[in-house]
Amino acid sequence: MRILVATDAWHPQVNGVVRSIEALRREAEGLGAEVVTATPEGWPSMALPTYPDIRLALVTASRLGPRIEAERPDHVHIATEGPVGLAARRHCLRAGRIFTTSYHTHFPDYVAARAPVPRAWSYAWLRRFHNAGRGVMVSTATVADDLHRRGFSRVMRWSRGVDHRLFRPRDASVLDLPRPIFLSVGRVAVEKNVEAFLALDLPGTKVVVGDGPARADLEARYPEVRFLGTRTGEALAATYASADVFVFPSRTDTFGIVMLEALASGLPVAAYPVPGPRDVIGDGGAGVLDEDLGTACRAALAIPRARARDFSLGYTWSASARQFLGNVTRVRAAGAAAS
Repeated sequence: MRILVATDAWHPQVNGVVRSIEALRREAEGLGAEVVTATPEGWPSMALPTYPDIRLALVTASRLGPRIEAERPDHVHIATEGPVGLAARRHCLRAGRIFTTSYHTHFPDYVAARAPVPRAWSYAWLRRFHNAGRGVMVSTATVADDLHRRGFSRVMRWSRGVDHRLFRPRDASVLDLPRPIFLSVGRVAVEKNVEAFLALDLPGTKVVVGDGPARADLEARYPEVRFLGTRTGEALAATYASADVFVFPSRTDTFGIVMLEALASGLPVAAYPVPGPRDVIGDGGAGVLDEDLGTACRAALAIPRARARDFSLGYTWSASARQFLGNVTRVRAAGAAAS
């Protein structure tokens, strides 16, 4: 089976959507499938307003459609709701192609954090976008229930995983800083609620890995915090393993792959008791969820690193890929039965 994934999120972006698609493409081969992509690469682009690091492809269905068909896909999956996703959706509807989508981001919350746009308007647009497909894949049961209540149809589960060979406990530390070290990894932007972490009164050192539009302001206002910028691969994995607690201050993420990377590295997680952390961490003992994030951080210090690592072993990219391919197989079978 040959699957084309249309996505606006792609390199040089570093985020959960990109990681998920890369892992799917890598794991699918061993499961008898091939994943190819339609991305912003090769198209003219413009910077996303208020977010210059993200480029939006200037592409239409009439231009993207021939490229999709040239790949001869058995199935099309649309990962994002940006220009590439919109163009792919329009082409599939015109061509009578069955397609699925995925819901990675609480887009209405992100928009509301930047502009006075009612969330109901954003959800109405998203509902129209996703309900045109044969299924919308979401990462957790909480998100699935929320979208069901909002009128999204044919919601399917697609969980996430982590590379346990890369993200693992290590003997040597690459962070020569006063301990304990509290680490946060992710986009440094208003919707990620990073300042809730930075403002905490904690012992030791606070470290932030990542970049984004809010970094310059936050770095100037919190000079005691170590901002390390974007790190990937071995450099990122070694940084995780050198910290003591992973702090996840976001209240809007649908999952949070960085939590899995931290857990696999032996870091207990401190987070708010909100969707995402509740689904990933729950009451499994690998982290502490509390409305007082500082209390969660201090309590997480008592959790053994081995417990965090063991907990992470329940999440693999292989299982994630099998779940995705199972969704596609069921959609295709239902389409064939209906025709």
